[in-house]
Amino acid sequence: MHPGPGDALRITGSRPLRGTLRLPGEKGMSHRALLFAALADGTSTLGGLAPGDDVRRTAGALRALGVDIAERDAIAEVSSHGVESLTAPGGDLDCGNSGTTMRMLTGLLAARPFTSVLTGDESLRSRPMARVVTPLRKLGADVTSSDGGAHAPLTIEGTTLTGARVELAVASGQVKTALALAGLQADGTTEIVEPAPSRDHTERMLIALGAPVTRPDSTTVRVTRGAPETFELMLPGDPSSAAFFAVGAAITEGSDVTLTDVLVNPGRVQFVDVLRAMGADIELTPTDERLGEPVGDLHVRSGPLRAASVEVHEAMIDEVPVLAVAAAFAEGSTVFRGVAELRVKESDRVVTVVELLDAIGARAEADGDSLVVHGGEVHPADMQSHGDHRIALAGAVAACAIDGPSSIAGWSATAVSYPDFERDLEALLS
Repeated sequence: MHPGPGDALRITGSRPLRGTLRLPGEKGMSHRALLFAALADGTSTLGGLAPGDDVRRTAGALRALGVDIAERDAIAEVSSHGVESLTAPGGDLDCGNSGTTMRMLTGLLAARPFTSVLTGDESLRSRPMARVVTPLRKLGADVTSSDGGAHAPLTIEGTTLTGARVELAVASGQVKTALALAGLQADGTTEIVEPAPSRDHTERMLIALGAPVTRPDSTTVRVTRGAPETFELMLPGDPSSAAFFAVGAAITEGSDVTLTDVLVNPGRVQFVDVLRAMGADIELTPTDERLGEPVGDLHVRSGPLRAASVEVHEAMIDEVPVLAVAAAFAEGSTVFRGVAELRVKESDRVVTVVELLDAIGARAEADGDSLVVHGGEVHPADMQSHGDHRIALAGAVAACAIDGPSSIAGWSATAVSYPDFERDLEALLS
């Protein structure tokens, strides 16, 4: 494994993955931990925050809003006097490529008594924001843009909010979090109702931190005015990152990998269920609980895979690209149903996954709201990331399991979520 020409990574396979790895901190919890610490009155200590650019964008925005974040030796101390102490930023808040940062900050800032502008890179400015702007307006939020709030840059005029029942059209952990952050600052009760369960880190963490949040059922969250307590947290390993190594170990002959201290929230490790349905040799052992979130170890060994039928839910949407790689190495045709949300990520991931698999010789096609992957003979290839970190990482996993040299162009996209992936992969290939 070595750098290729330009912005590319070159990998010569097939080499088994063996050993033990502690993954970088969970990305979604990292965003939320920073935001909840900013809402608390006092100092919170966060260890092992996710290292990617997305989380740094959230930290940078909070600093611009007056939150003191001191980092030393992988520990961040976040000091705040609560949401009332946030101050107007000196300029636009640049969210980079992070949709999580933009959507959650929109909720946080909707009740602050100043004007904020949220912007980002070209990719982020093309992604849908009406899904968060429209429900926030039901609480009285004043959020506008040049196209009515459909896309960034978003201008937020802080105002008084009033709680309401909000029924979301799309299940989204990001939108739910934005509404919860707004609801903690609103008069009355905010009730958030989703059409299906989404990632539930926000309600788990806020309830554990004593915030006035309840969860009547799996698709409803109620919030009243209040704030979380200060806290200490060592972030567990990111399950979306774990999925790449789990698939890599499952499809690469001779592999035997243990991933320690991983967040094993049931919604976030649905990829384990998918891999088991495909015949993968994978064990999950619970070890701990932190802020209402279960933590455990994953042990994966290589073995033959077979096709499966997969219902894709919001909580596992990020794992579909690498699970599609697993399907390319399985016997038979795997169908992923409910993949429409993949089309509005950093790339149109339905298109870019099909292109990635076509490059290595696997047949794949979109069929309405489904992605169909036909397992078969694969070969080395020059792949493209299309500026999408998860496509780049999925390509690297495929390359490890294929005999011969392959490359992934646009490798720098991985800095968004996993800048040290190359180092961690090399450690398992040694």
